[in-house]
Amino acid sequence: MASSILSDCSSCATSRLLPLRRALHPPPPRFRPSPGPAPSPRRPLLLTAAAPLPLLPRARRMAALSAAASSADPATVLADASAKIIDGKLVAKQIREEVGVEIARMKDATGVVPGLAVILVGSRKDSQTYVRNKKKACEAVGIKSYEVNLPEDASEYEVIKHIATFNDDPSVHGILVQLPLPRHMNDENILNAVSIEKDVDGFHPVNIGRLAMQGRDPFFVPCTPKGCMELLHRSGVEINGKRAVVIGRSNIVGTPAALLLQKANATVSIVHSKTKNPEEITRQADIIIAAVGVANLVRGSWIKPGAAIIDVGINPVDDPASPRGYRLVGDVCFEEASKVAGAITPVPGGVGPMTIAMLLSNTLDSAKRIHKFK
Repeated sequence: MASSILSDCSSCATSRLLPLRRALHPPPPRFRPSPGPAPSPRRPLLLTAAAPLPLLPRARRMAALSAAASSADPATVLADASAKIIDGKLVAKQIREEVGVEIARMKDATGVVPGLAVILVGSRKDSQTYVRNKKKACEAVGIKSYEVNLPEDASEYEVIKHIATFNDDPSVHGILVQLPLPRHMNDENILNAVSIEKDVDGFHPVNIGRLAMQGRDPFFVPCTPKGCMELLHRSGVEINGKRAVVIGRSNIVGTPAALLLQKANATVSIVHSKTKNPEEITRQADIIIAAVGVANLVRGSWIKPGAAIIDVGINPVDDPASPRGYRLVGDVCFEEASKVAGAITPVPGGVGPMTIAMLLSNTLDSAKRIHKFK
């Protein structure tokens, strides 16, 4: 398994990865950064929505990078180069503020308040935390929350019955079933029971099917891939005509992200567990979305100089220096990648905050559509 042999790419000692459910095969290349000049003490520049990003700033510097990369490892050339940081927290905050303004406008004009229903089955601590955070976010922007908590041994019928009730409730504009569900439940049966017009998670097969079709638009785009695209758009990253690589092909992130990039007129490749030469394919990309769940999989040698990187991964690795005994890292080796890329999202603080912001946006869009509010 790739996850068992990957090493931490920071300057610290090698870290042993905590167990991960998914791994990309083949394992990462035997990449070892060679000793090079000490990194510059300069902090990476902060990229905000107010500061659009050209993919290749300062043409002369990028030309030097490209020339050096042809004869040396890209993670070790121009060690003083640093990628611009795409600040997901800041962008998510801006989106939440925009959603709050629109909700207030809609309420003043029609008296309608968007409503989001969340169904939680079981007592997983992480799921409870996610639901609690979603509820707080809804309250902050003016969305009314509805919540159903069912025991671990609840039946599929009970869950579907609650979904049917929310489907028929005009005050509910979005329905979210918190995943993962207990093993005895069929995810497909339950997710398919959600009305397509209230599927704010964007997981209904009809929504995914419409996303895949030319000339069609889904009612909703899955929140995390939508957040990835929003980060690219608001950071000024050019997508039209660019080469993009998505690492991972899950139904939740990888596949819809690839479809969204294609709709934006990128030329898209998907790297997955059966891909040969993933490093070579990824190195051709102007845009990389990494969503495979393997810590530090994408090394500096995988990256084309000046590329924009969206790192969806959030993986725990052992860290004795941390009070928790571990720390969170992405699927991309940030220390190496930030010396080669033009822009990169951090972990944490990149894609994560965008997922809930997109859920709020989807719920608002649903209420507007149902009530024909412009």
